Amino acid sequence: MPTRRSVFFVSDRTGITVEMLGNSLLTQFDGIEFKRVTMPFIDSIDKAREAKLQISAAFAESGKRPIVFTSQVDEAVRAEMTKVDGLVLDLFERFIVPLEEELGVASAHAIGRSHSAGNFKDYNHRIEAVNYTLAHDDGVTNRNLDQADIILVGVSRSGKTPTCLYMALQFGVKTANYPLIPEDLEAMKLPPALVPLKSKVWGLSIAPDRLHQIRTERKPDSKYASLENCKYEVDAAEKLMTQSGIPFLNSTAKSIEELATHILHEAQLVRRVY
Repeated sequence: MPTRRSVFFVSDRTGITVEMLGNSLLTQFDGIEFKRVTMPFIDSIDKAREAKLQISAAFAESGKRPIVFTSQVDEAVRAEMTKVDGLVLDLFERFIVPLEEELGVASAHAIGRSHSAGNFKDYNHRIEAVNYTLAHDDGVTNRNLDQADIILVGVSRSGKTPTCLYMALQFGVKTANYPLIPEDLEAMKLPPALVPLKSKVWGLSIAPDRLHQIRTERKPDSKYASLENCKYEVDAAEKLMTQSGIPFLNSTAKSIEELATHILHEAQLVRRVY
């Protein structure tokens, strides 16, 4: 039976940054089952004390010290969080303080700068990209398709939509996606709307058995989901993309983050959100 440990992500804002870094560190430890709890908007001493009570309860229940990743700008709240019954990893202190010393400049100590609407330029890029991507999902319209930074193609359920949305949200990149339908595969031609934009087109492929599994959950016992049809569509789509000079990635064993980052790098796209 795997060892179980409680992990708390405590932040004065959304907790996204502390979660990302904390979870990246936890992935290095196999054989341990982590029970994760996120505590956002802990921005006062009273809230910090409430968080301490929940962390202490986890300690009392398990008998093992919880791991607490925290990022607190307010010094009084940070001081309160250091008193919890657990291993406290204060990301703000560990990184900001050495940076202040190295740069010779005091940090702004401003709450919520990384994930807020305070940076209007980045925030607007993110909103515009997400709106564009939602409006150009699954080939729903060709209007303003030329404004896309990247266009993903592939057979239905190969991972286009989640990859596009991730790129829009994380990178501020306007992303459209276009399905390769049976008529395209039979004709062995790209959809006409994509031909003049071929330099922006990237493809996603997927293992037929995985595609069969995904489609069966959506439409069981259909020709659309049959393994034979999945094999045909994947093979035809890869031939069409190769013939058309469209670079493509196999999404079977890659996460959305890996796919998006690879495309961003290889297509030399300009990231608009940091």
